[in-house]
Amino acid sequence: MGEPAGIGGEIAFGAWLAARKTPGAFPVFFVIDDPTRLRALAARIGIDVPVAEIADPAEAAAAFTAALPVLPEPLPIPVAYGRPDPRHARAVLAAIGRAVGLVRAGTASAIVTNPIHKQALYETGFRHPGHTEYLAELAGGNALMPVMMLVGGGIRVVPVTIHMSLKDALAALTQESIVAKARIAARALIDDFGISRPRLALAALNPHAGEGGTLGREETDIIAPAARALAAEGIDAAGPLPADTLFHEGARARYDAVICMYHDQALIPLKTLDFARGINVTLGLPFVRTSPDHGTALAIAGTGQANPASLIAALRLADDLAQRRALTRERASA
Repeated sequence: MGEPAGIGGEIAFGAWLAARKTPGAFPVFFVIDDPTRLRALAARIGIDVPVAEIADPAEAAAAFTAALPVLPEPLPIPVAYGRPDPRHARAVLAAIGRAVGLVRAGTASAIVTNPIHKQALYETGFRHPGHTEYLAELAGGNALMPVMMLVGGGIRVVPVTIHMSLKDALAALTQESIVAKARIAARALIDDFGISRPRLALAALNPHAGEGGTLGREETDIIAPAARALAAEGIDAAGPLPADTLFHEGARARYDAVICMYHDQALIPLKTLDFARGINVTLGLPFVRTSPDHGTALAIAGTGQANPASLIAALRLADDLAQRRALTRERASA
């Protein structure tokens, strides 16, 4: 569902309409949402998307050709588009919890999450920085380390530090955190992306990779030791490499993913290369989860202007990853 007052419903409509244009070439999906809200939204924006209520995910495939399948999660009050209401928070979180239950039970193959509005959730006691951390808790708590990978524009990037101020990110950066996240990224590139020997690039933190320590010691004291530790484990990890030369076309051919030191170091190149189709993938979970790499777009919610391209890309990637995971499990049990 995501934030009901945002664009989640509209981009779900757009994804379903795209699937109708390419039958057989698009994954079947269903939405956990309020069917009454979705019908009213379709009428509001003047779009012809029939809504079919289902009681079980097994009904989704039969319904999909003629209507958008919806597993009902009722909202307590009507939606005012562009104005999140904390009274919807329980349904928003319930939709996420139900999705996790379904993939863990094997009745769905992957989760694709629409954007949430964290402030509305915080007002009801939600204590997580976002979807990623909440999904990790639902999946196994402190035993898991969820890792955010962004995919788009021909690159994959993994930020070591995520939703914190730059000052706090610098203080939080350690050799251990780089190694832990790079290790999970390398494993996911093998298991989920089918890359037999992934190549990782470790981005430098400071200009010109620190200029031998004259522009900062993080490269010498933290990032280079992390690269050596990864190499000792048999992981192909090069770095620290100057971040300002990592993302041009020639450089992109030399690695499969970049381990970035802070949020914007990862997000700026990805959104510059492909703003409309970026995908957020959570690594390190026992199930596949992707998401559009954009927010709730409250300013245009309920107007029919939302671009579904990122959700479409997220659905297709989730399908690819789920199929590859299933194949990996089959081979392991053979």
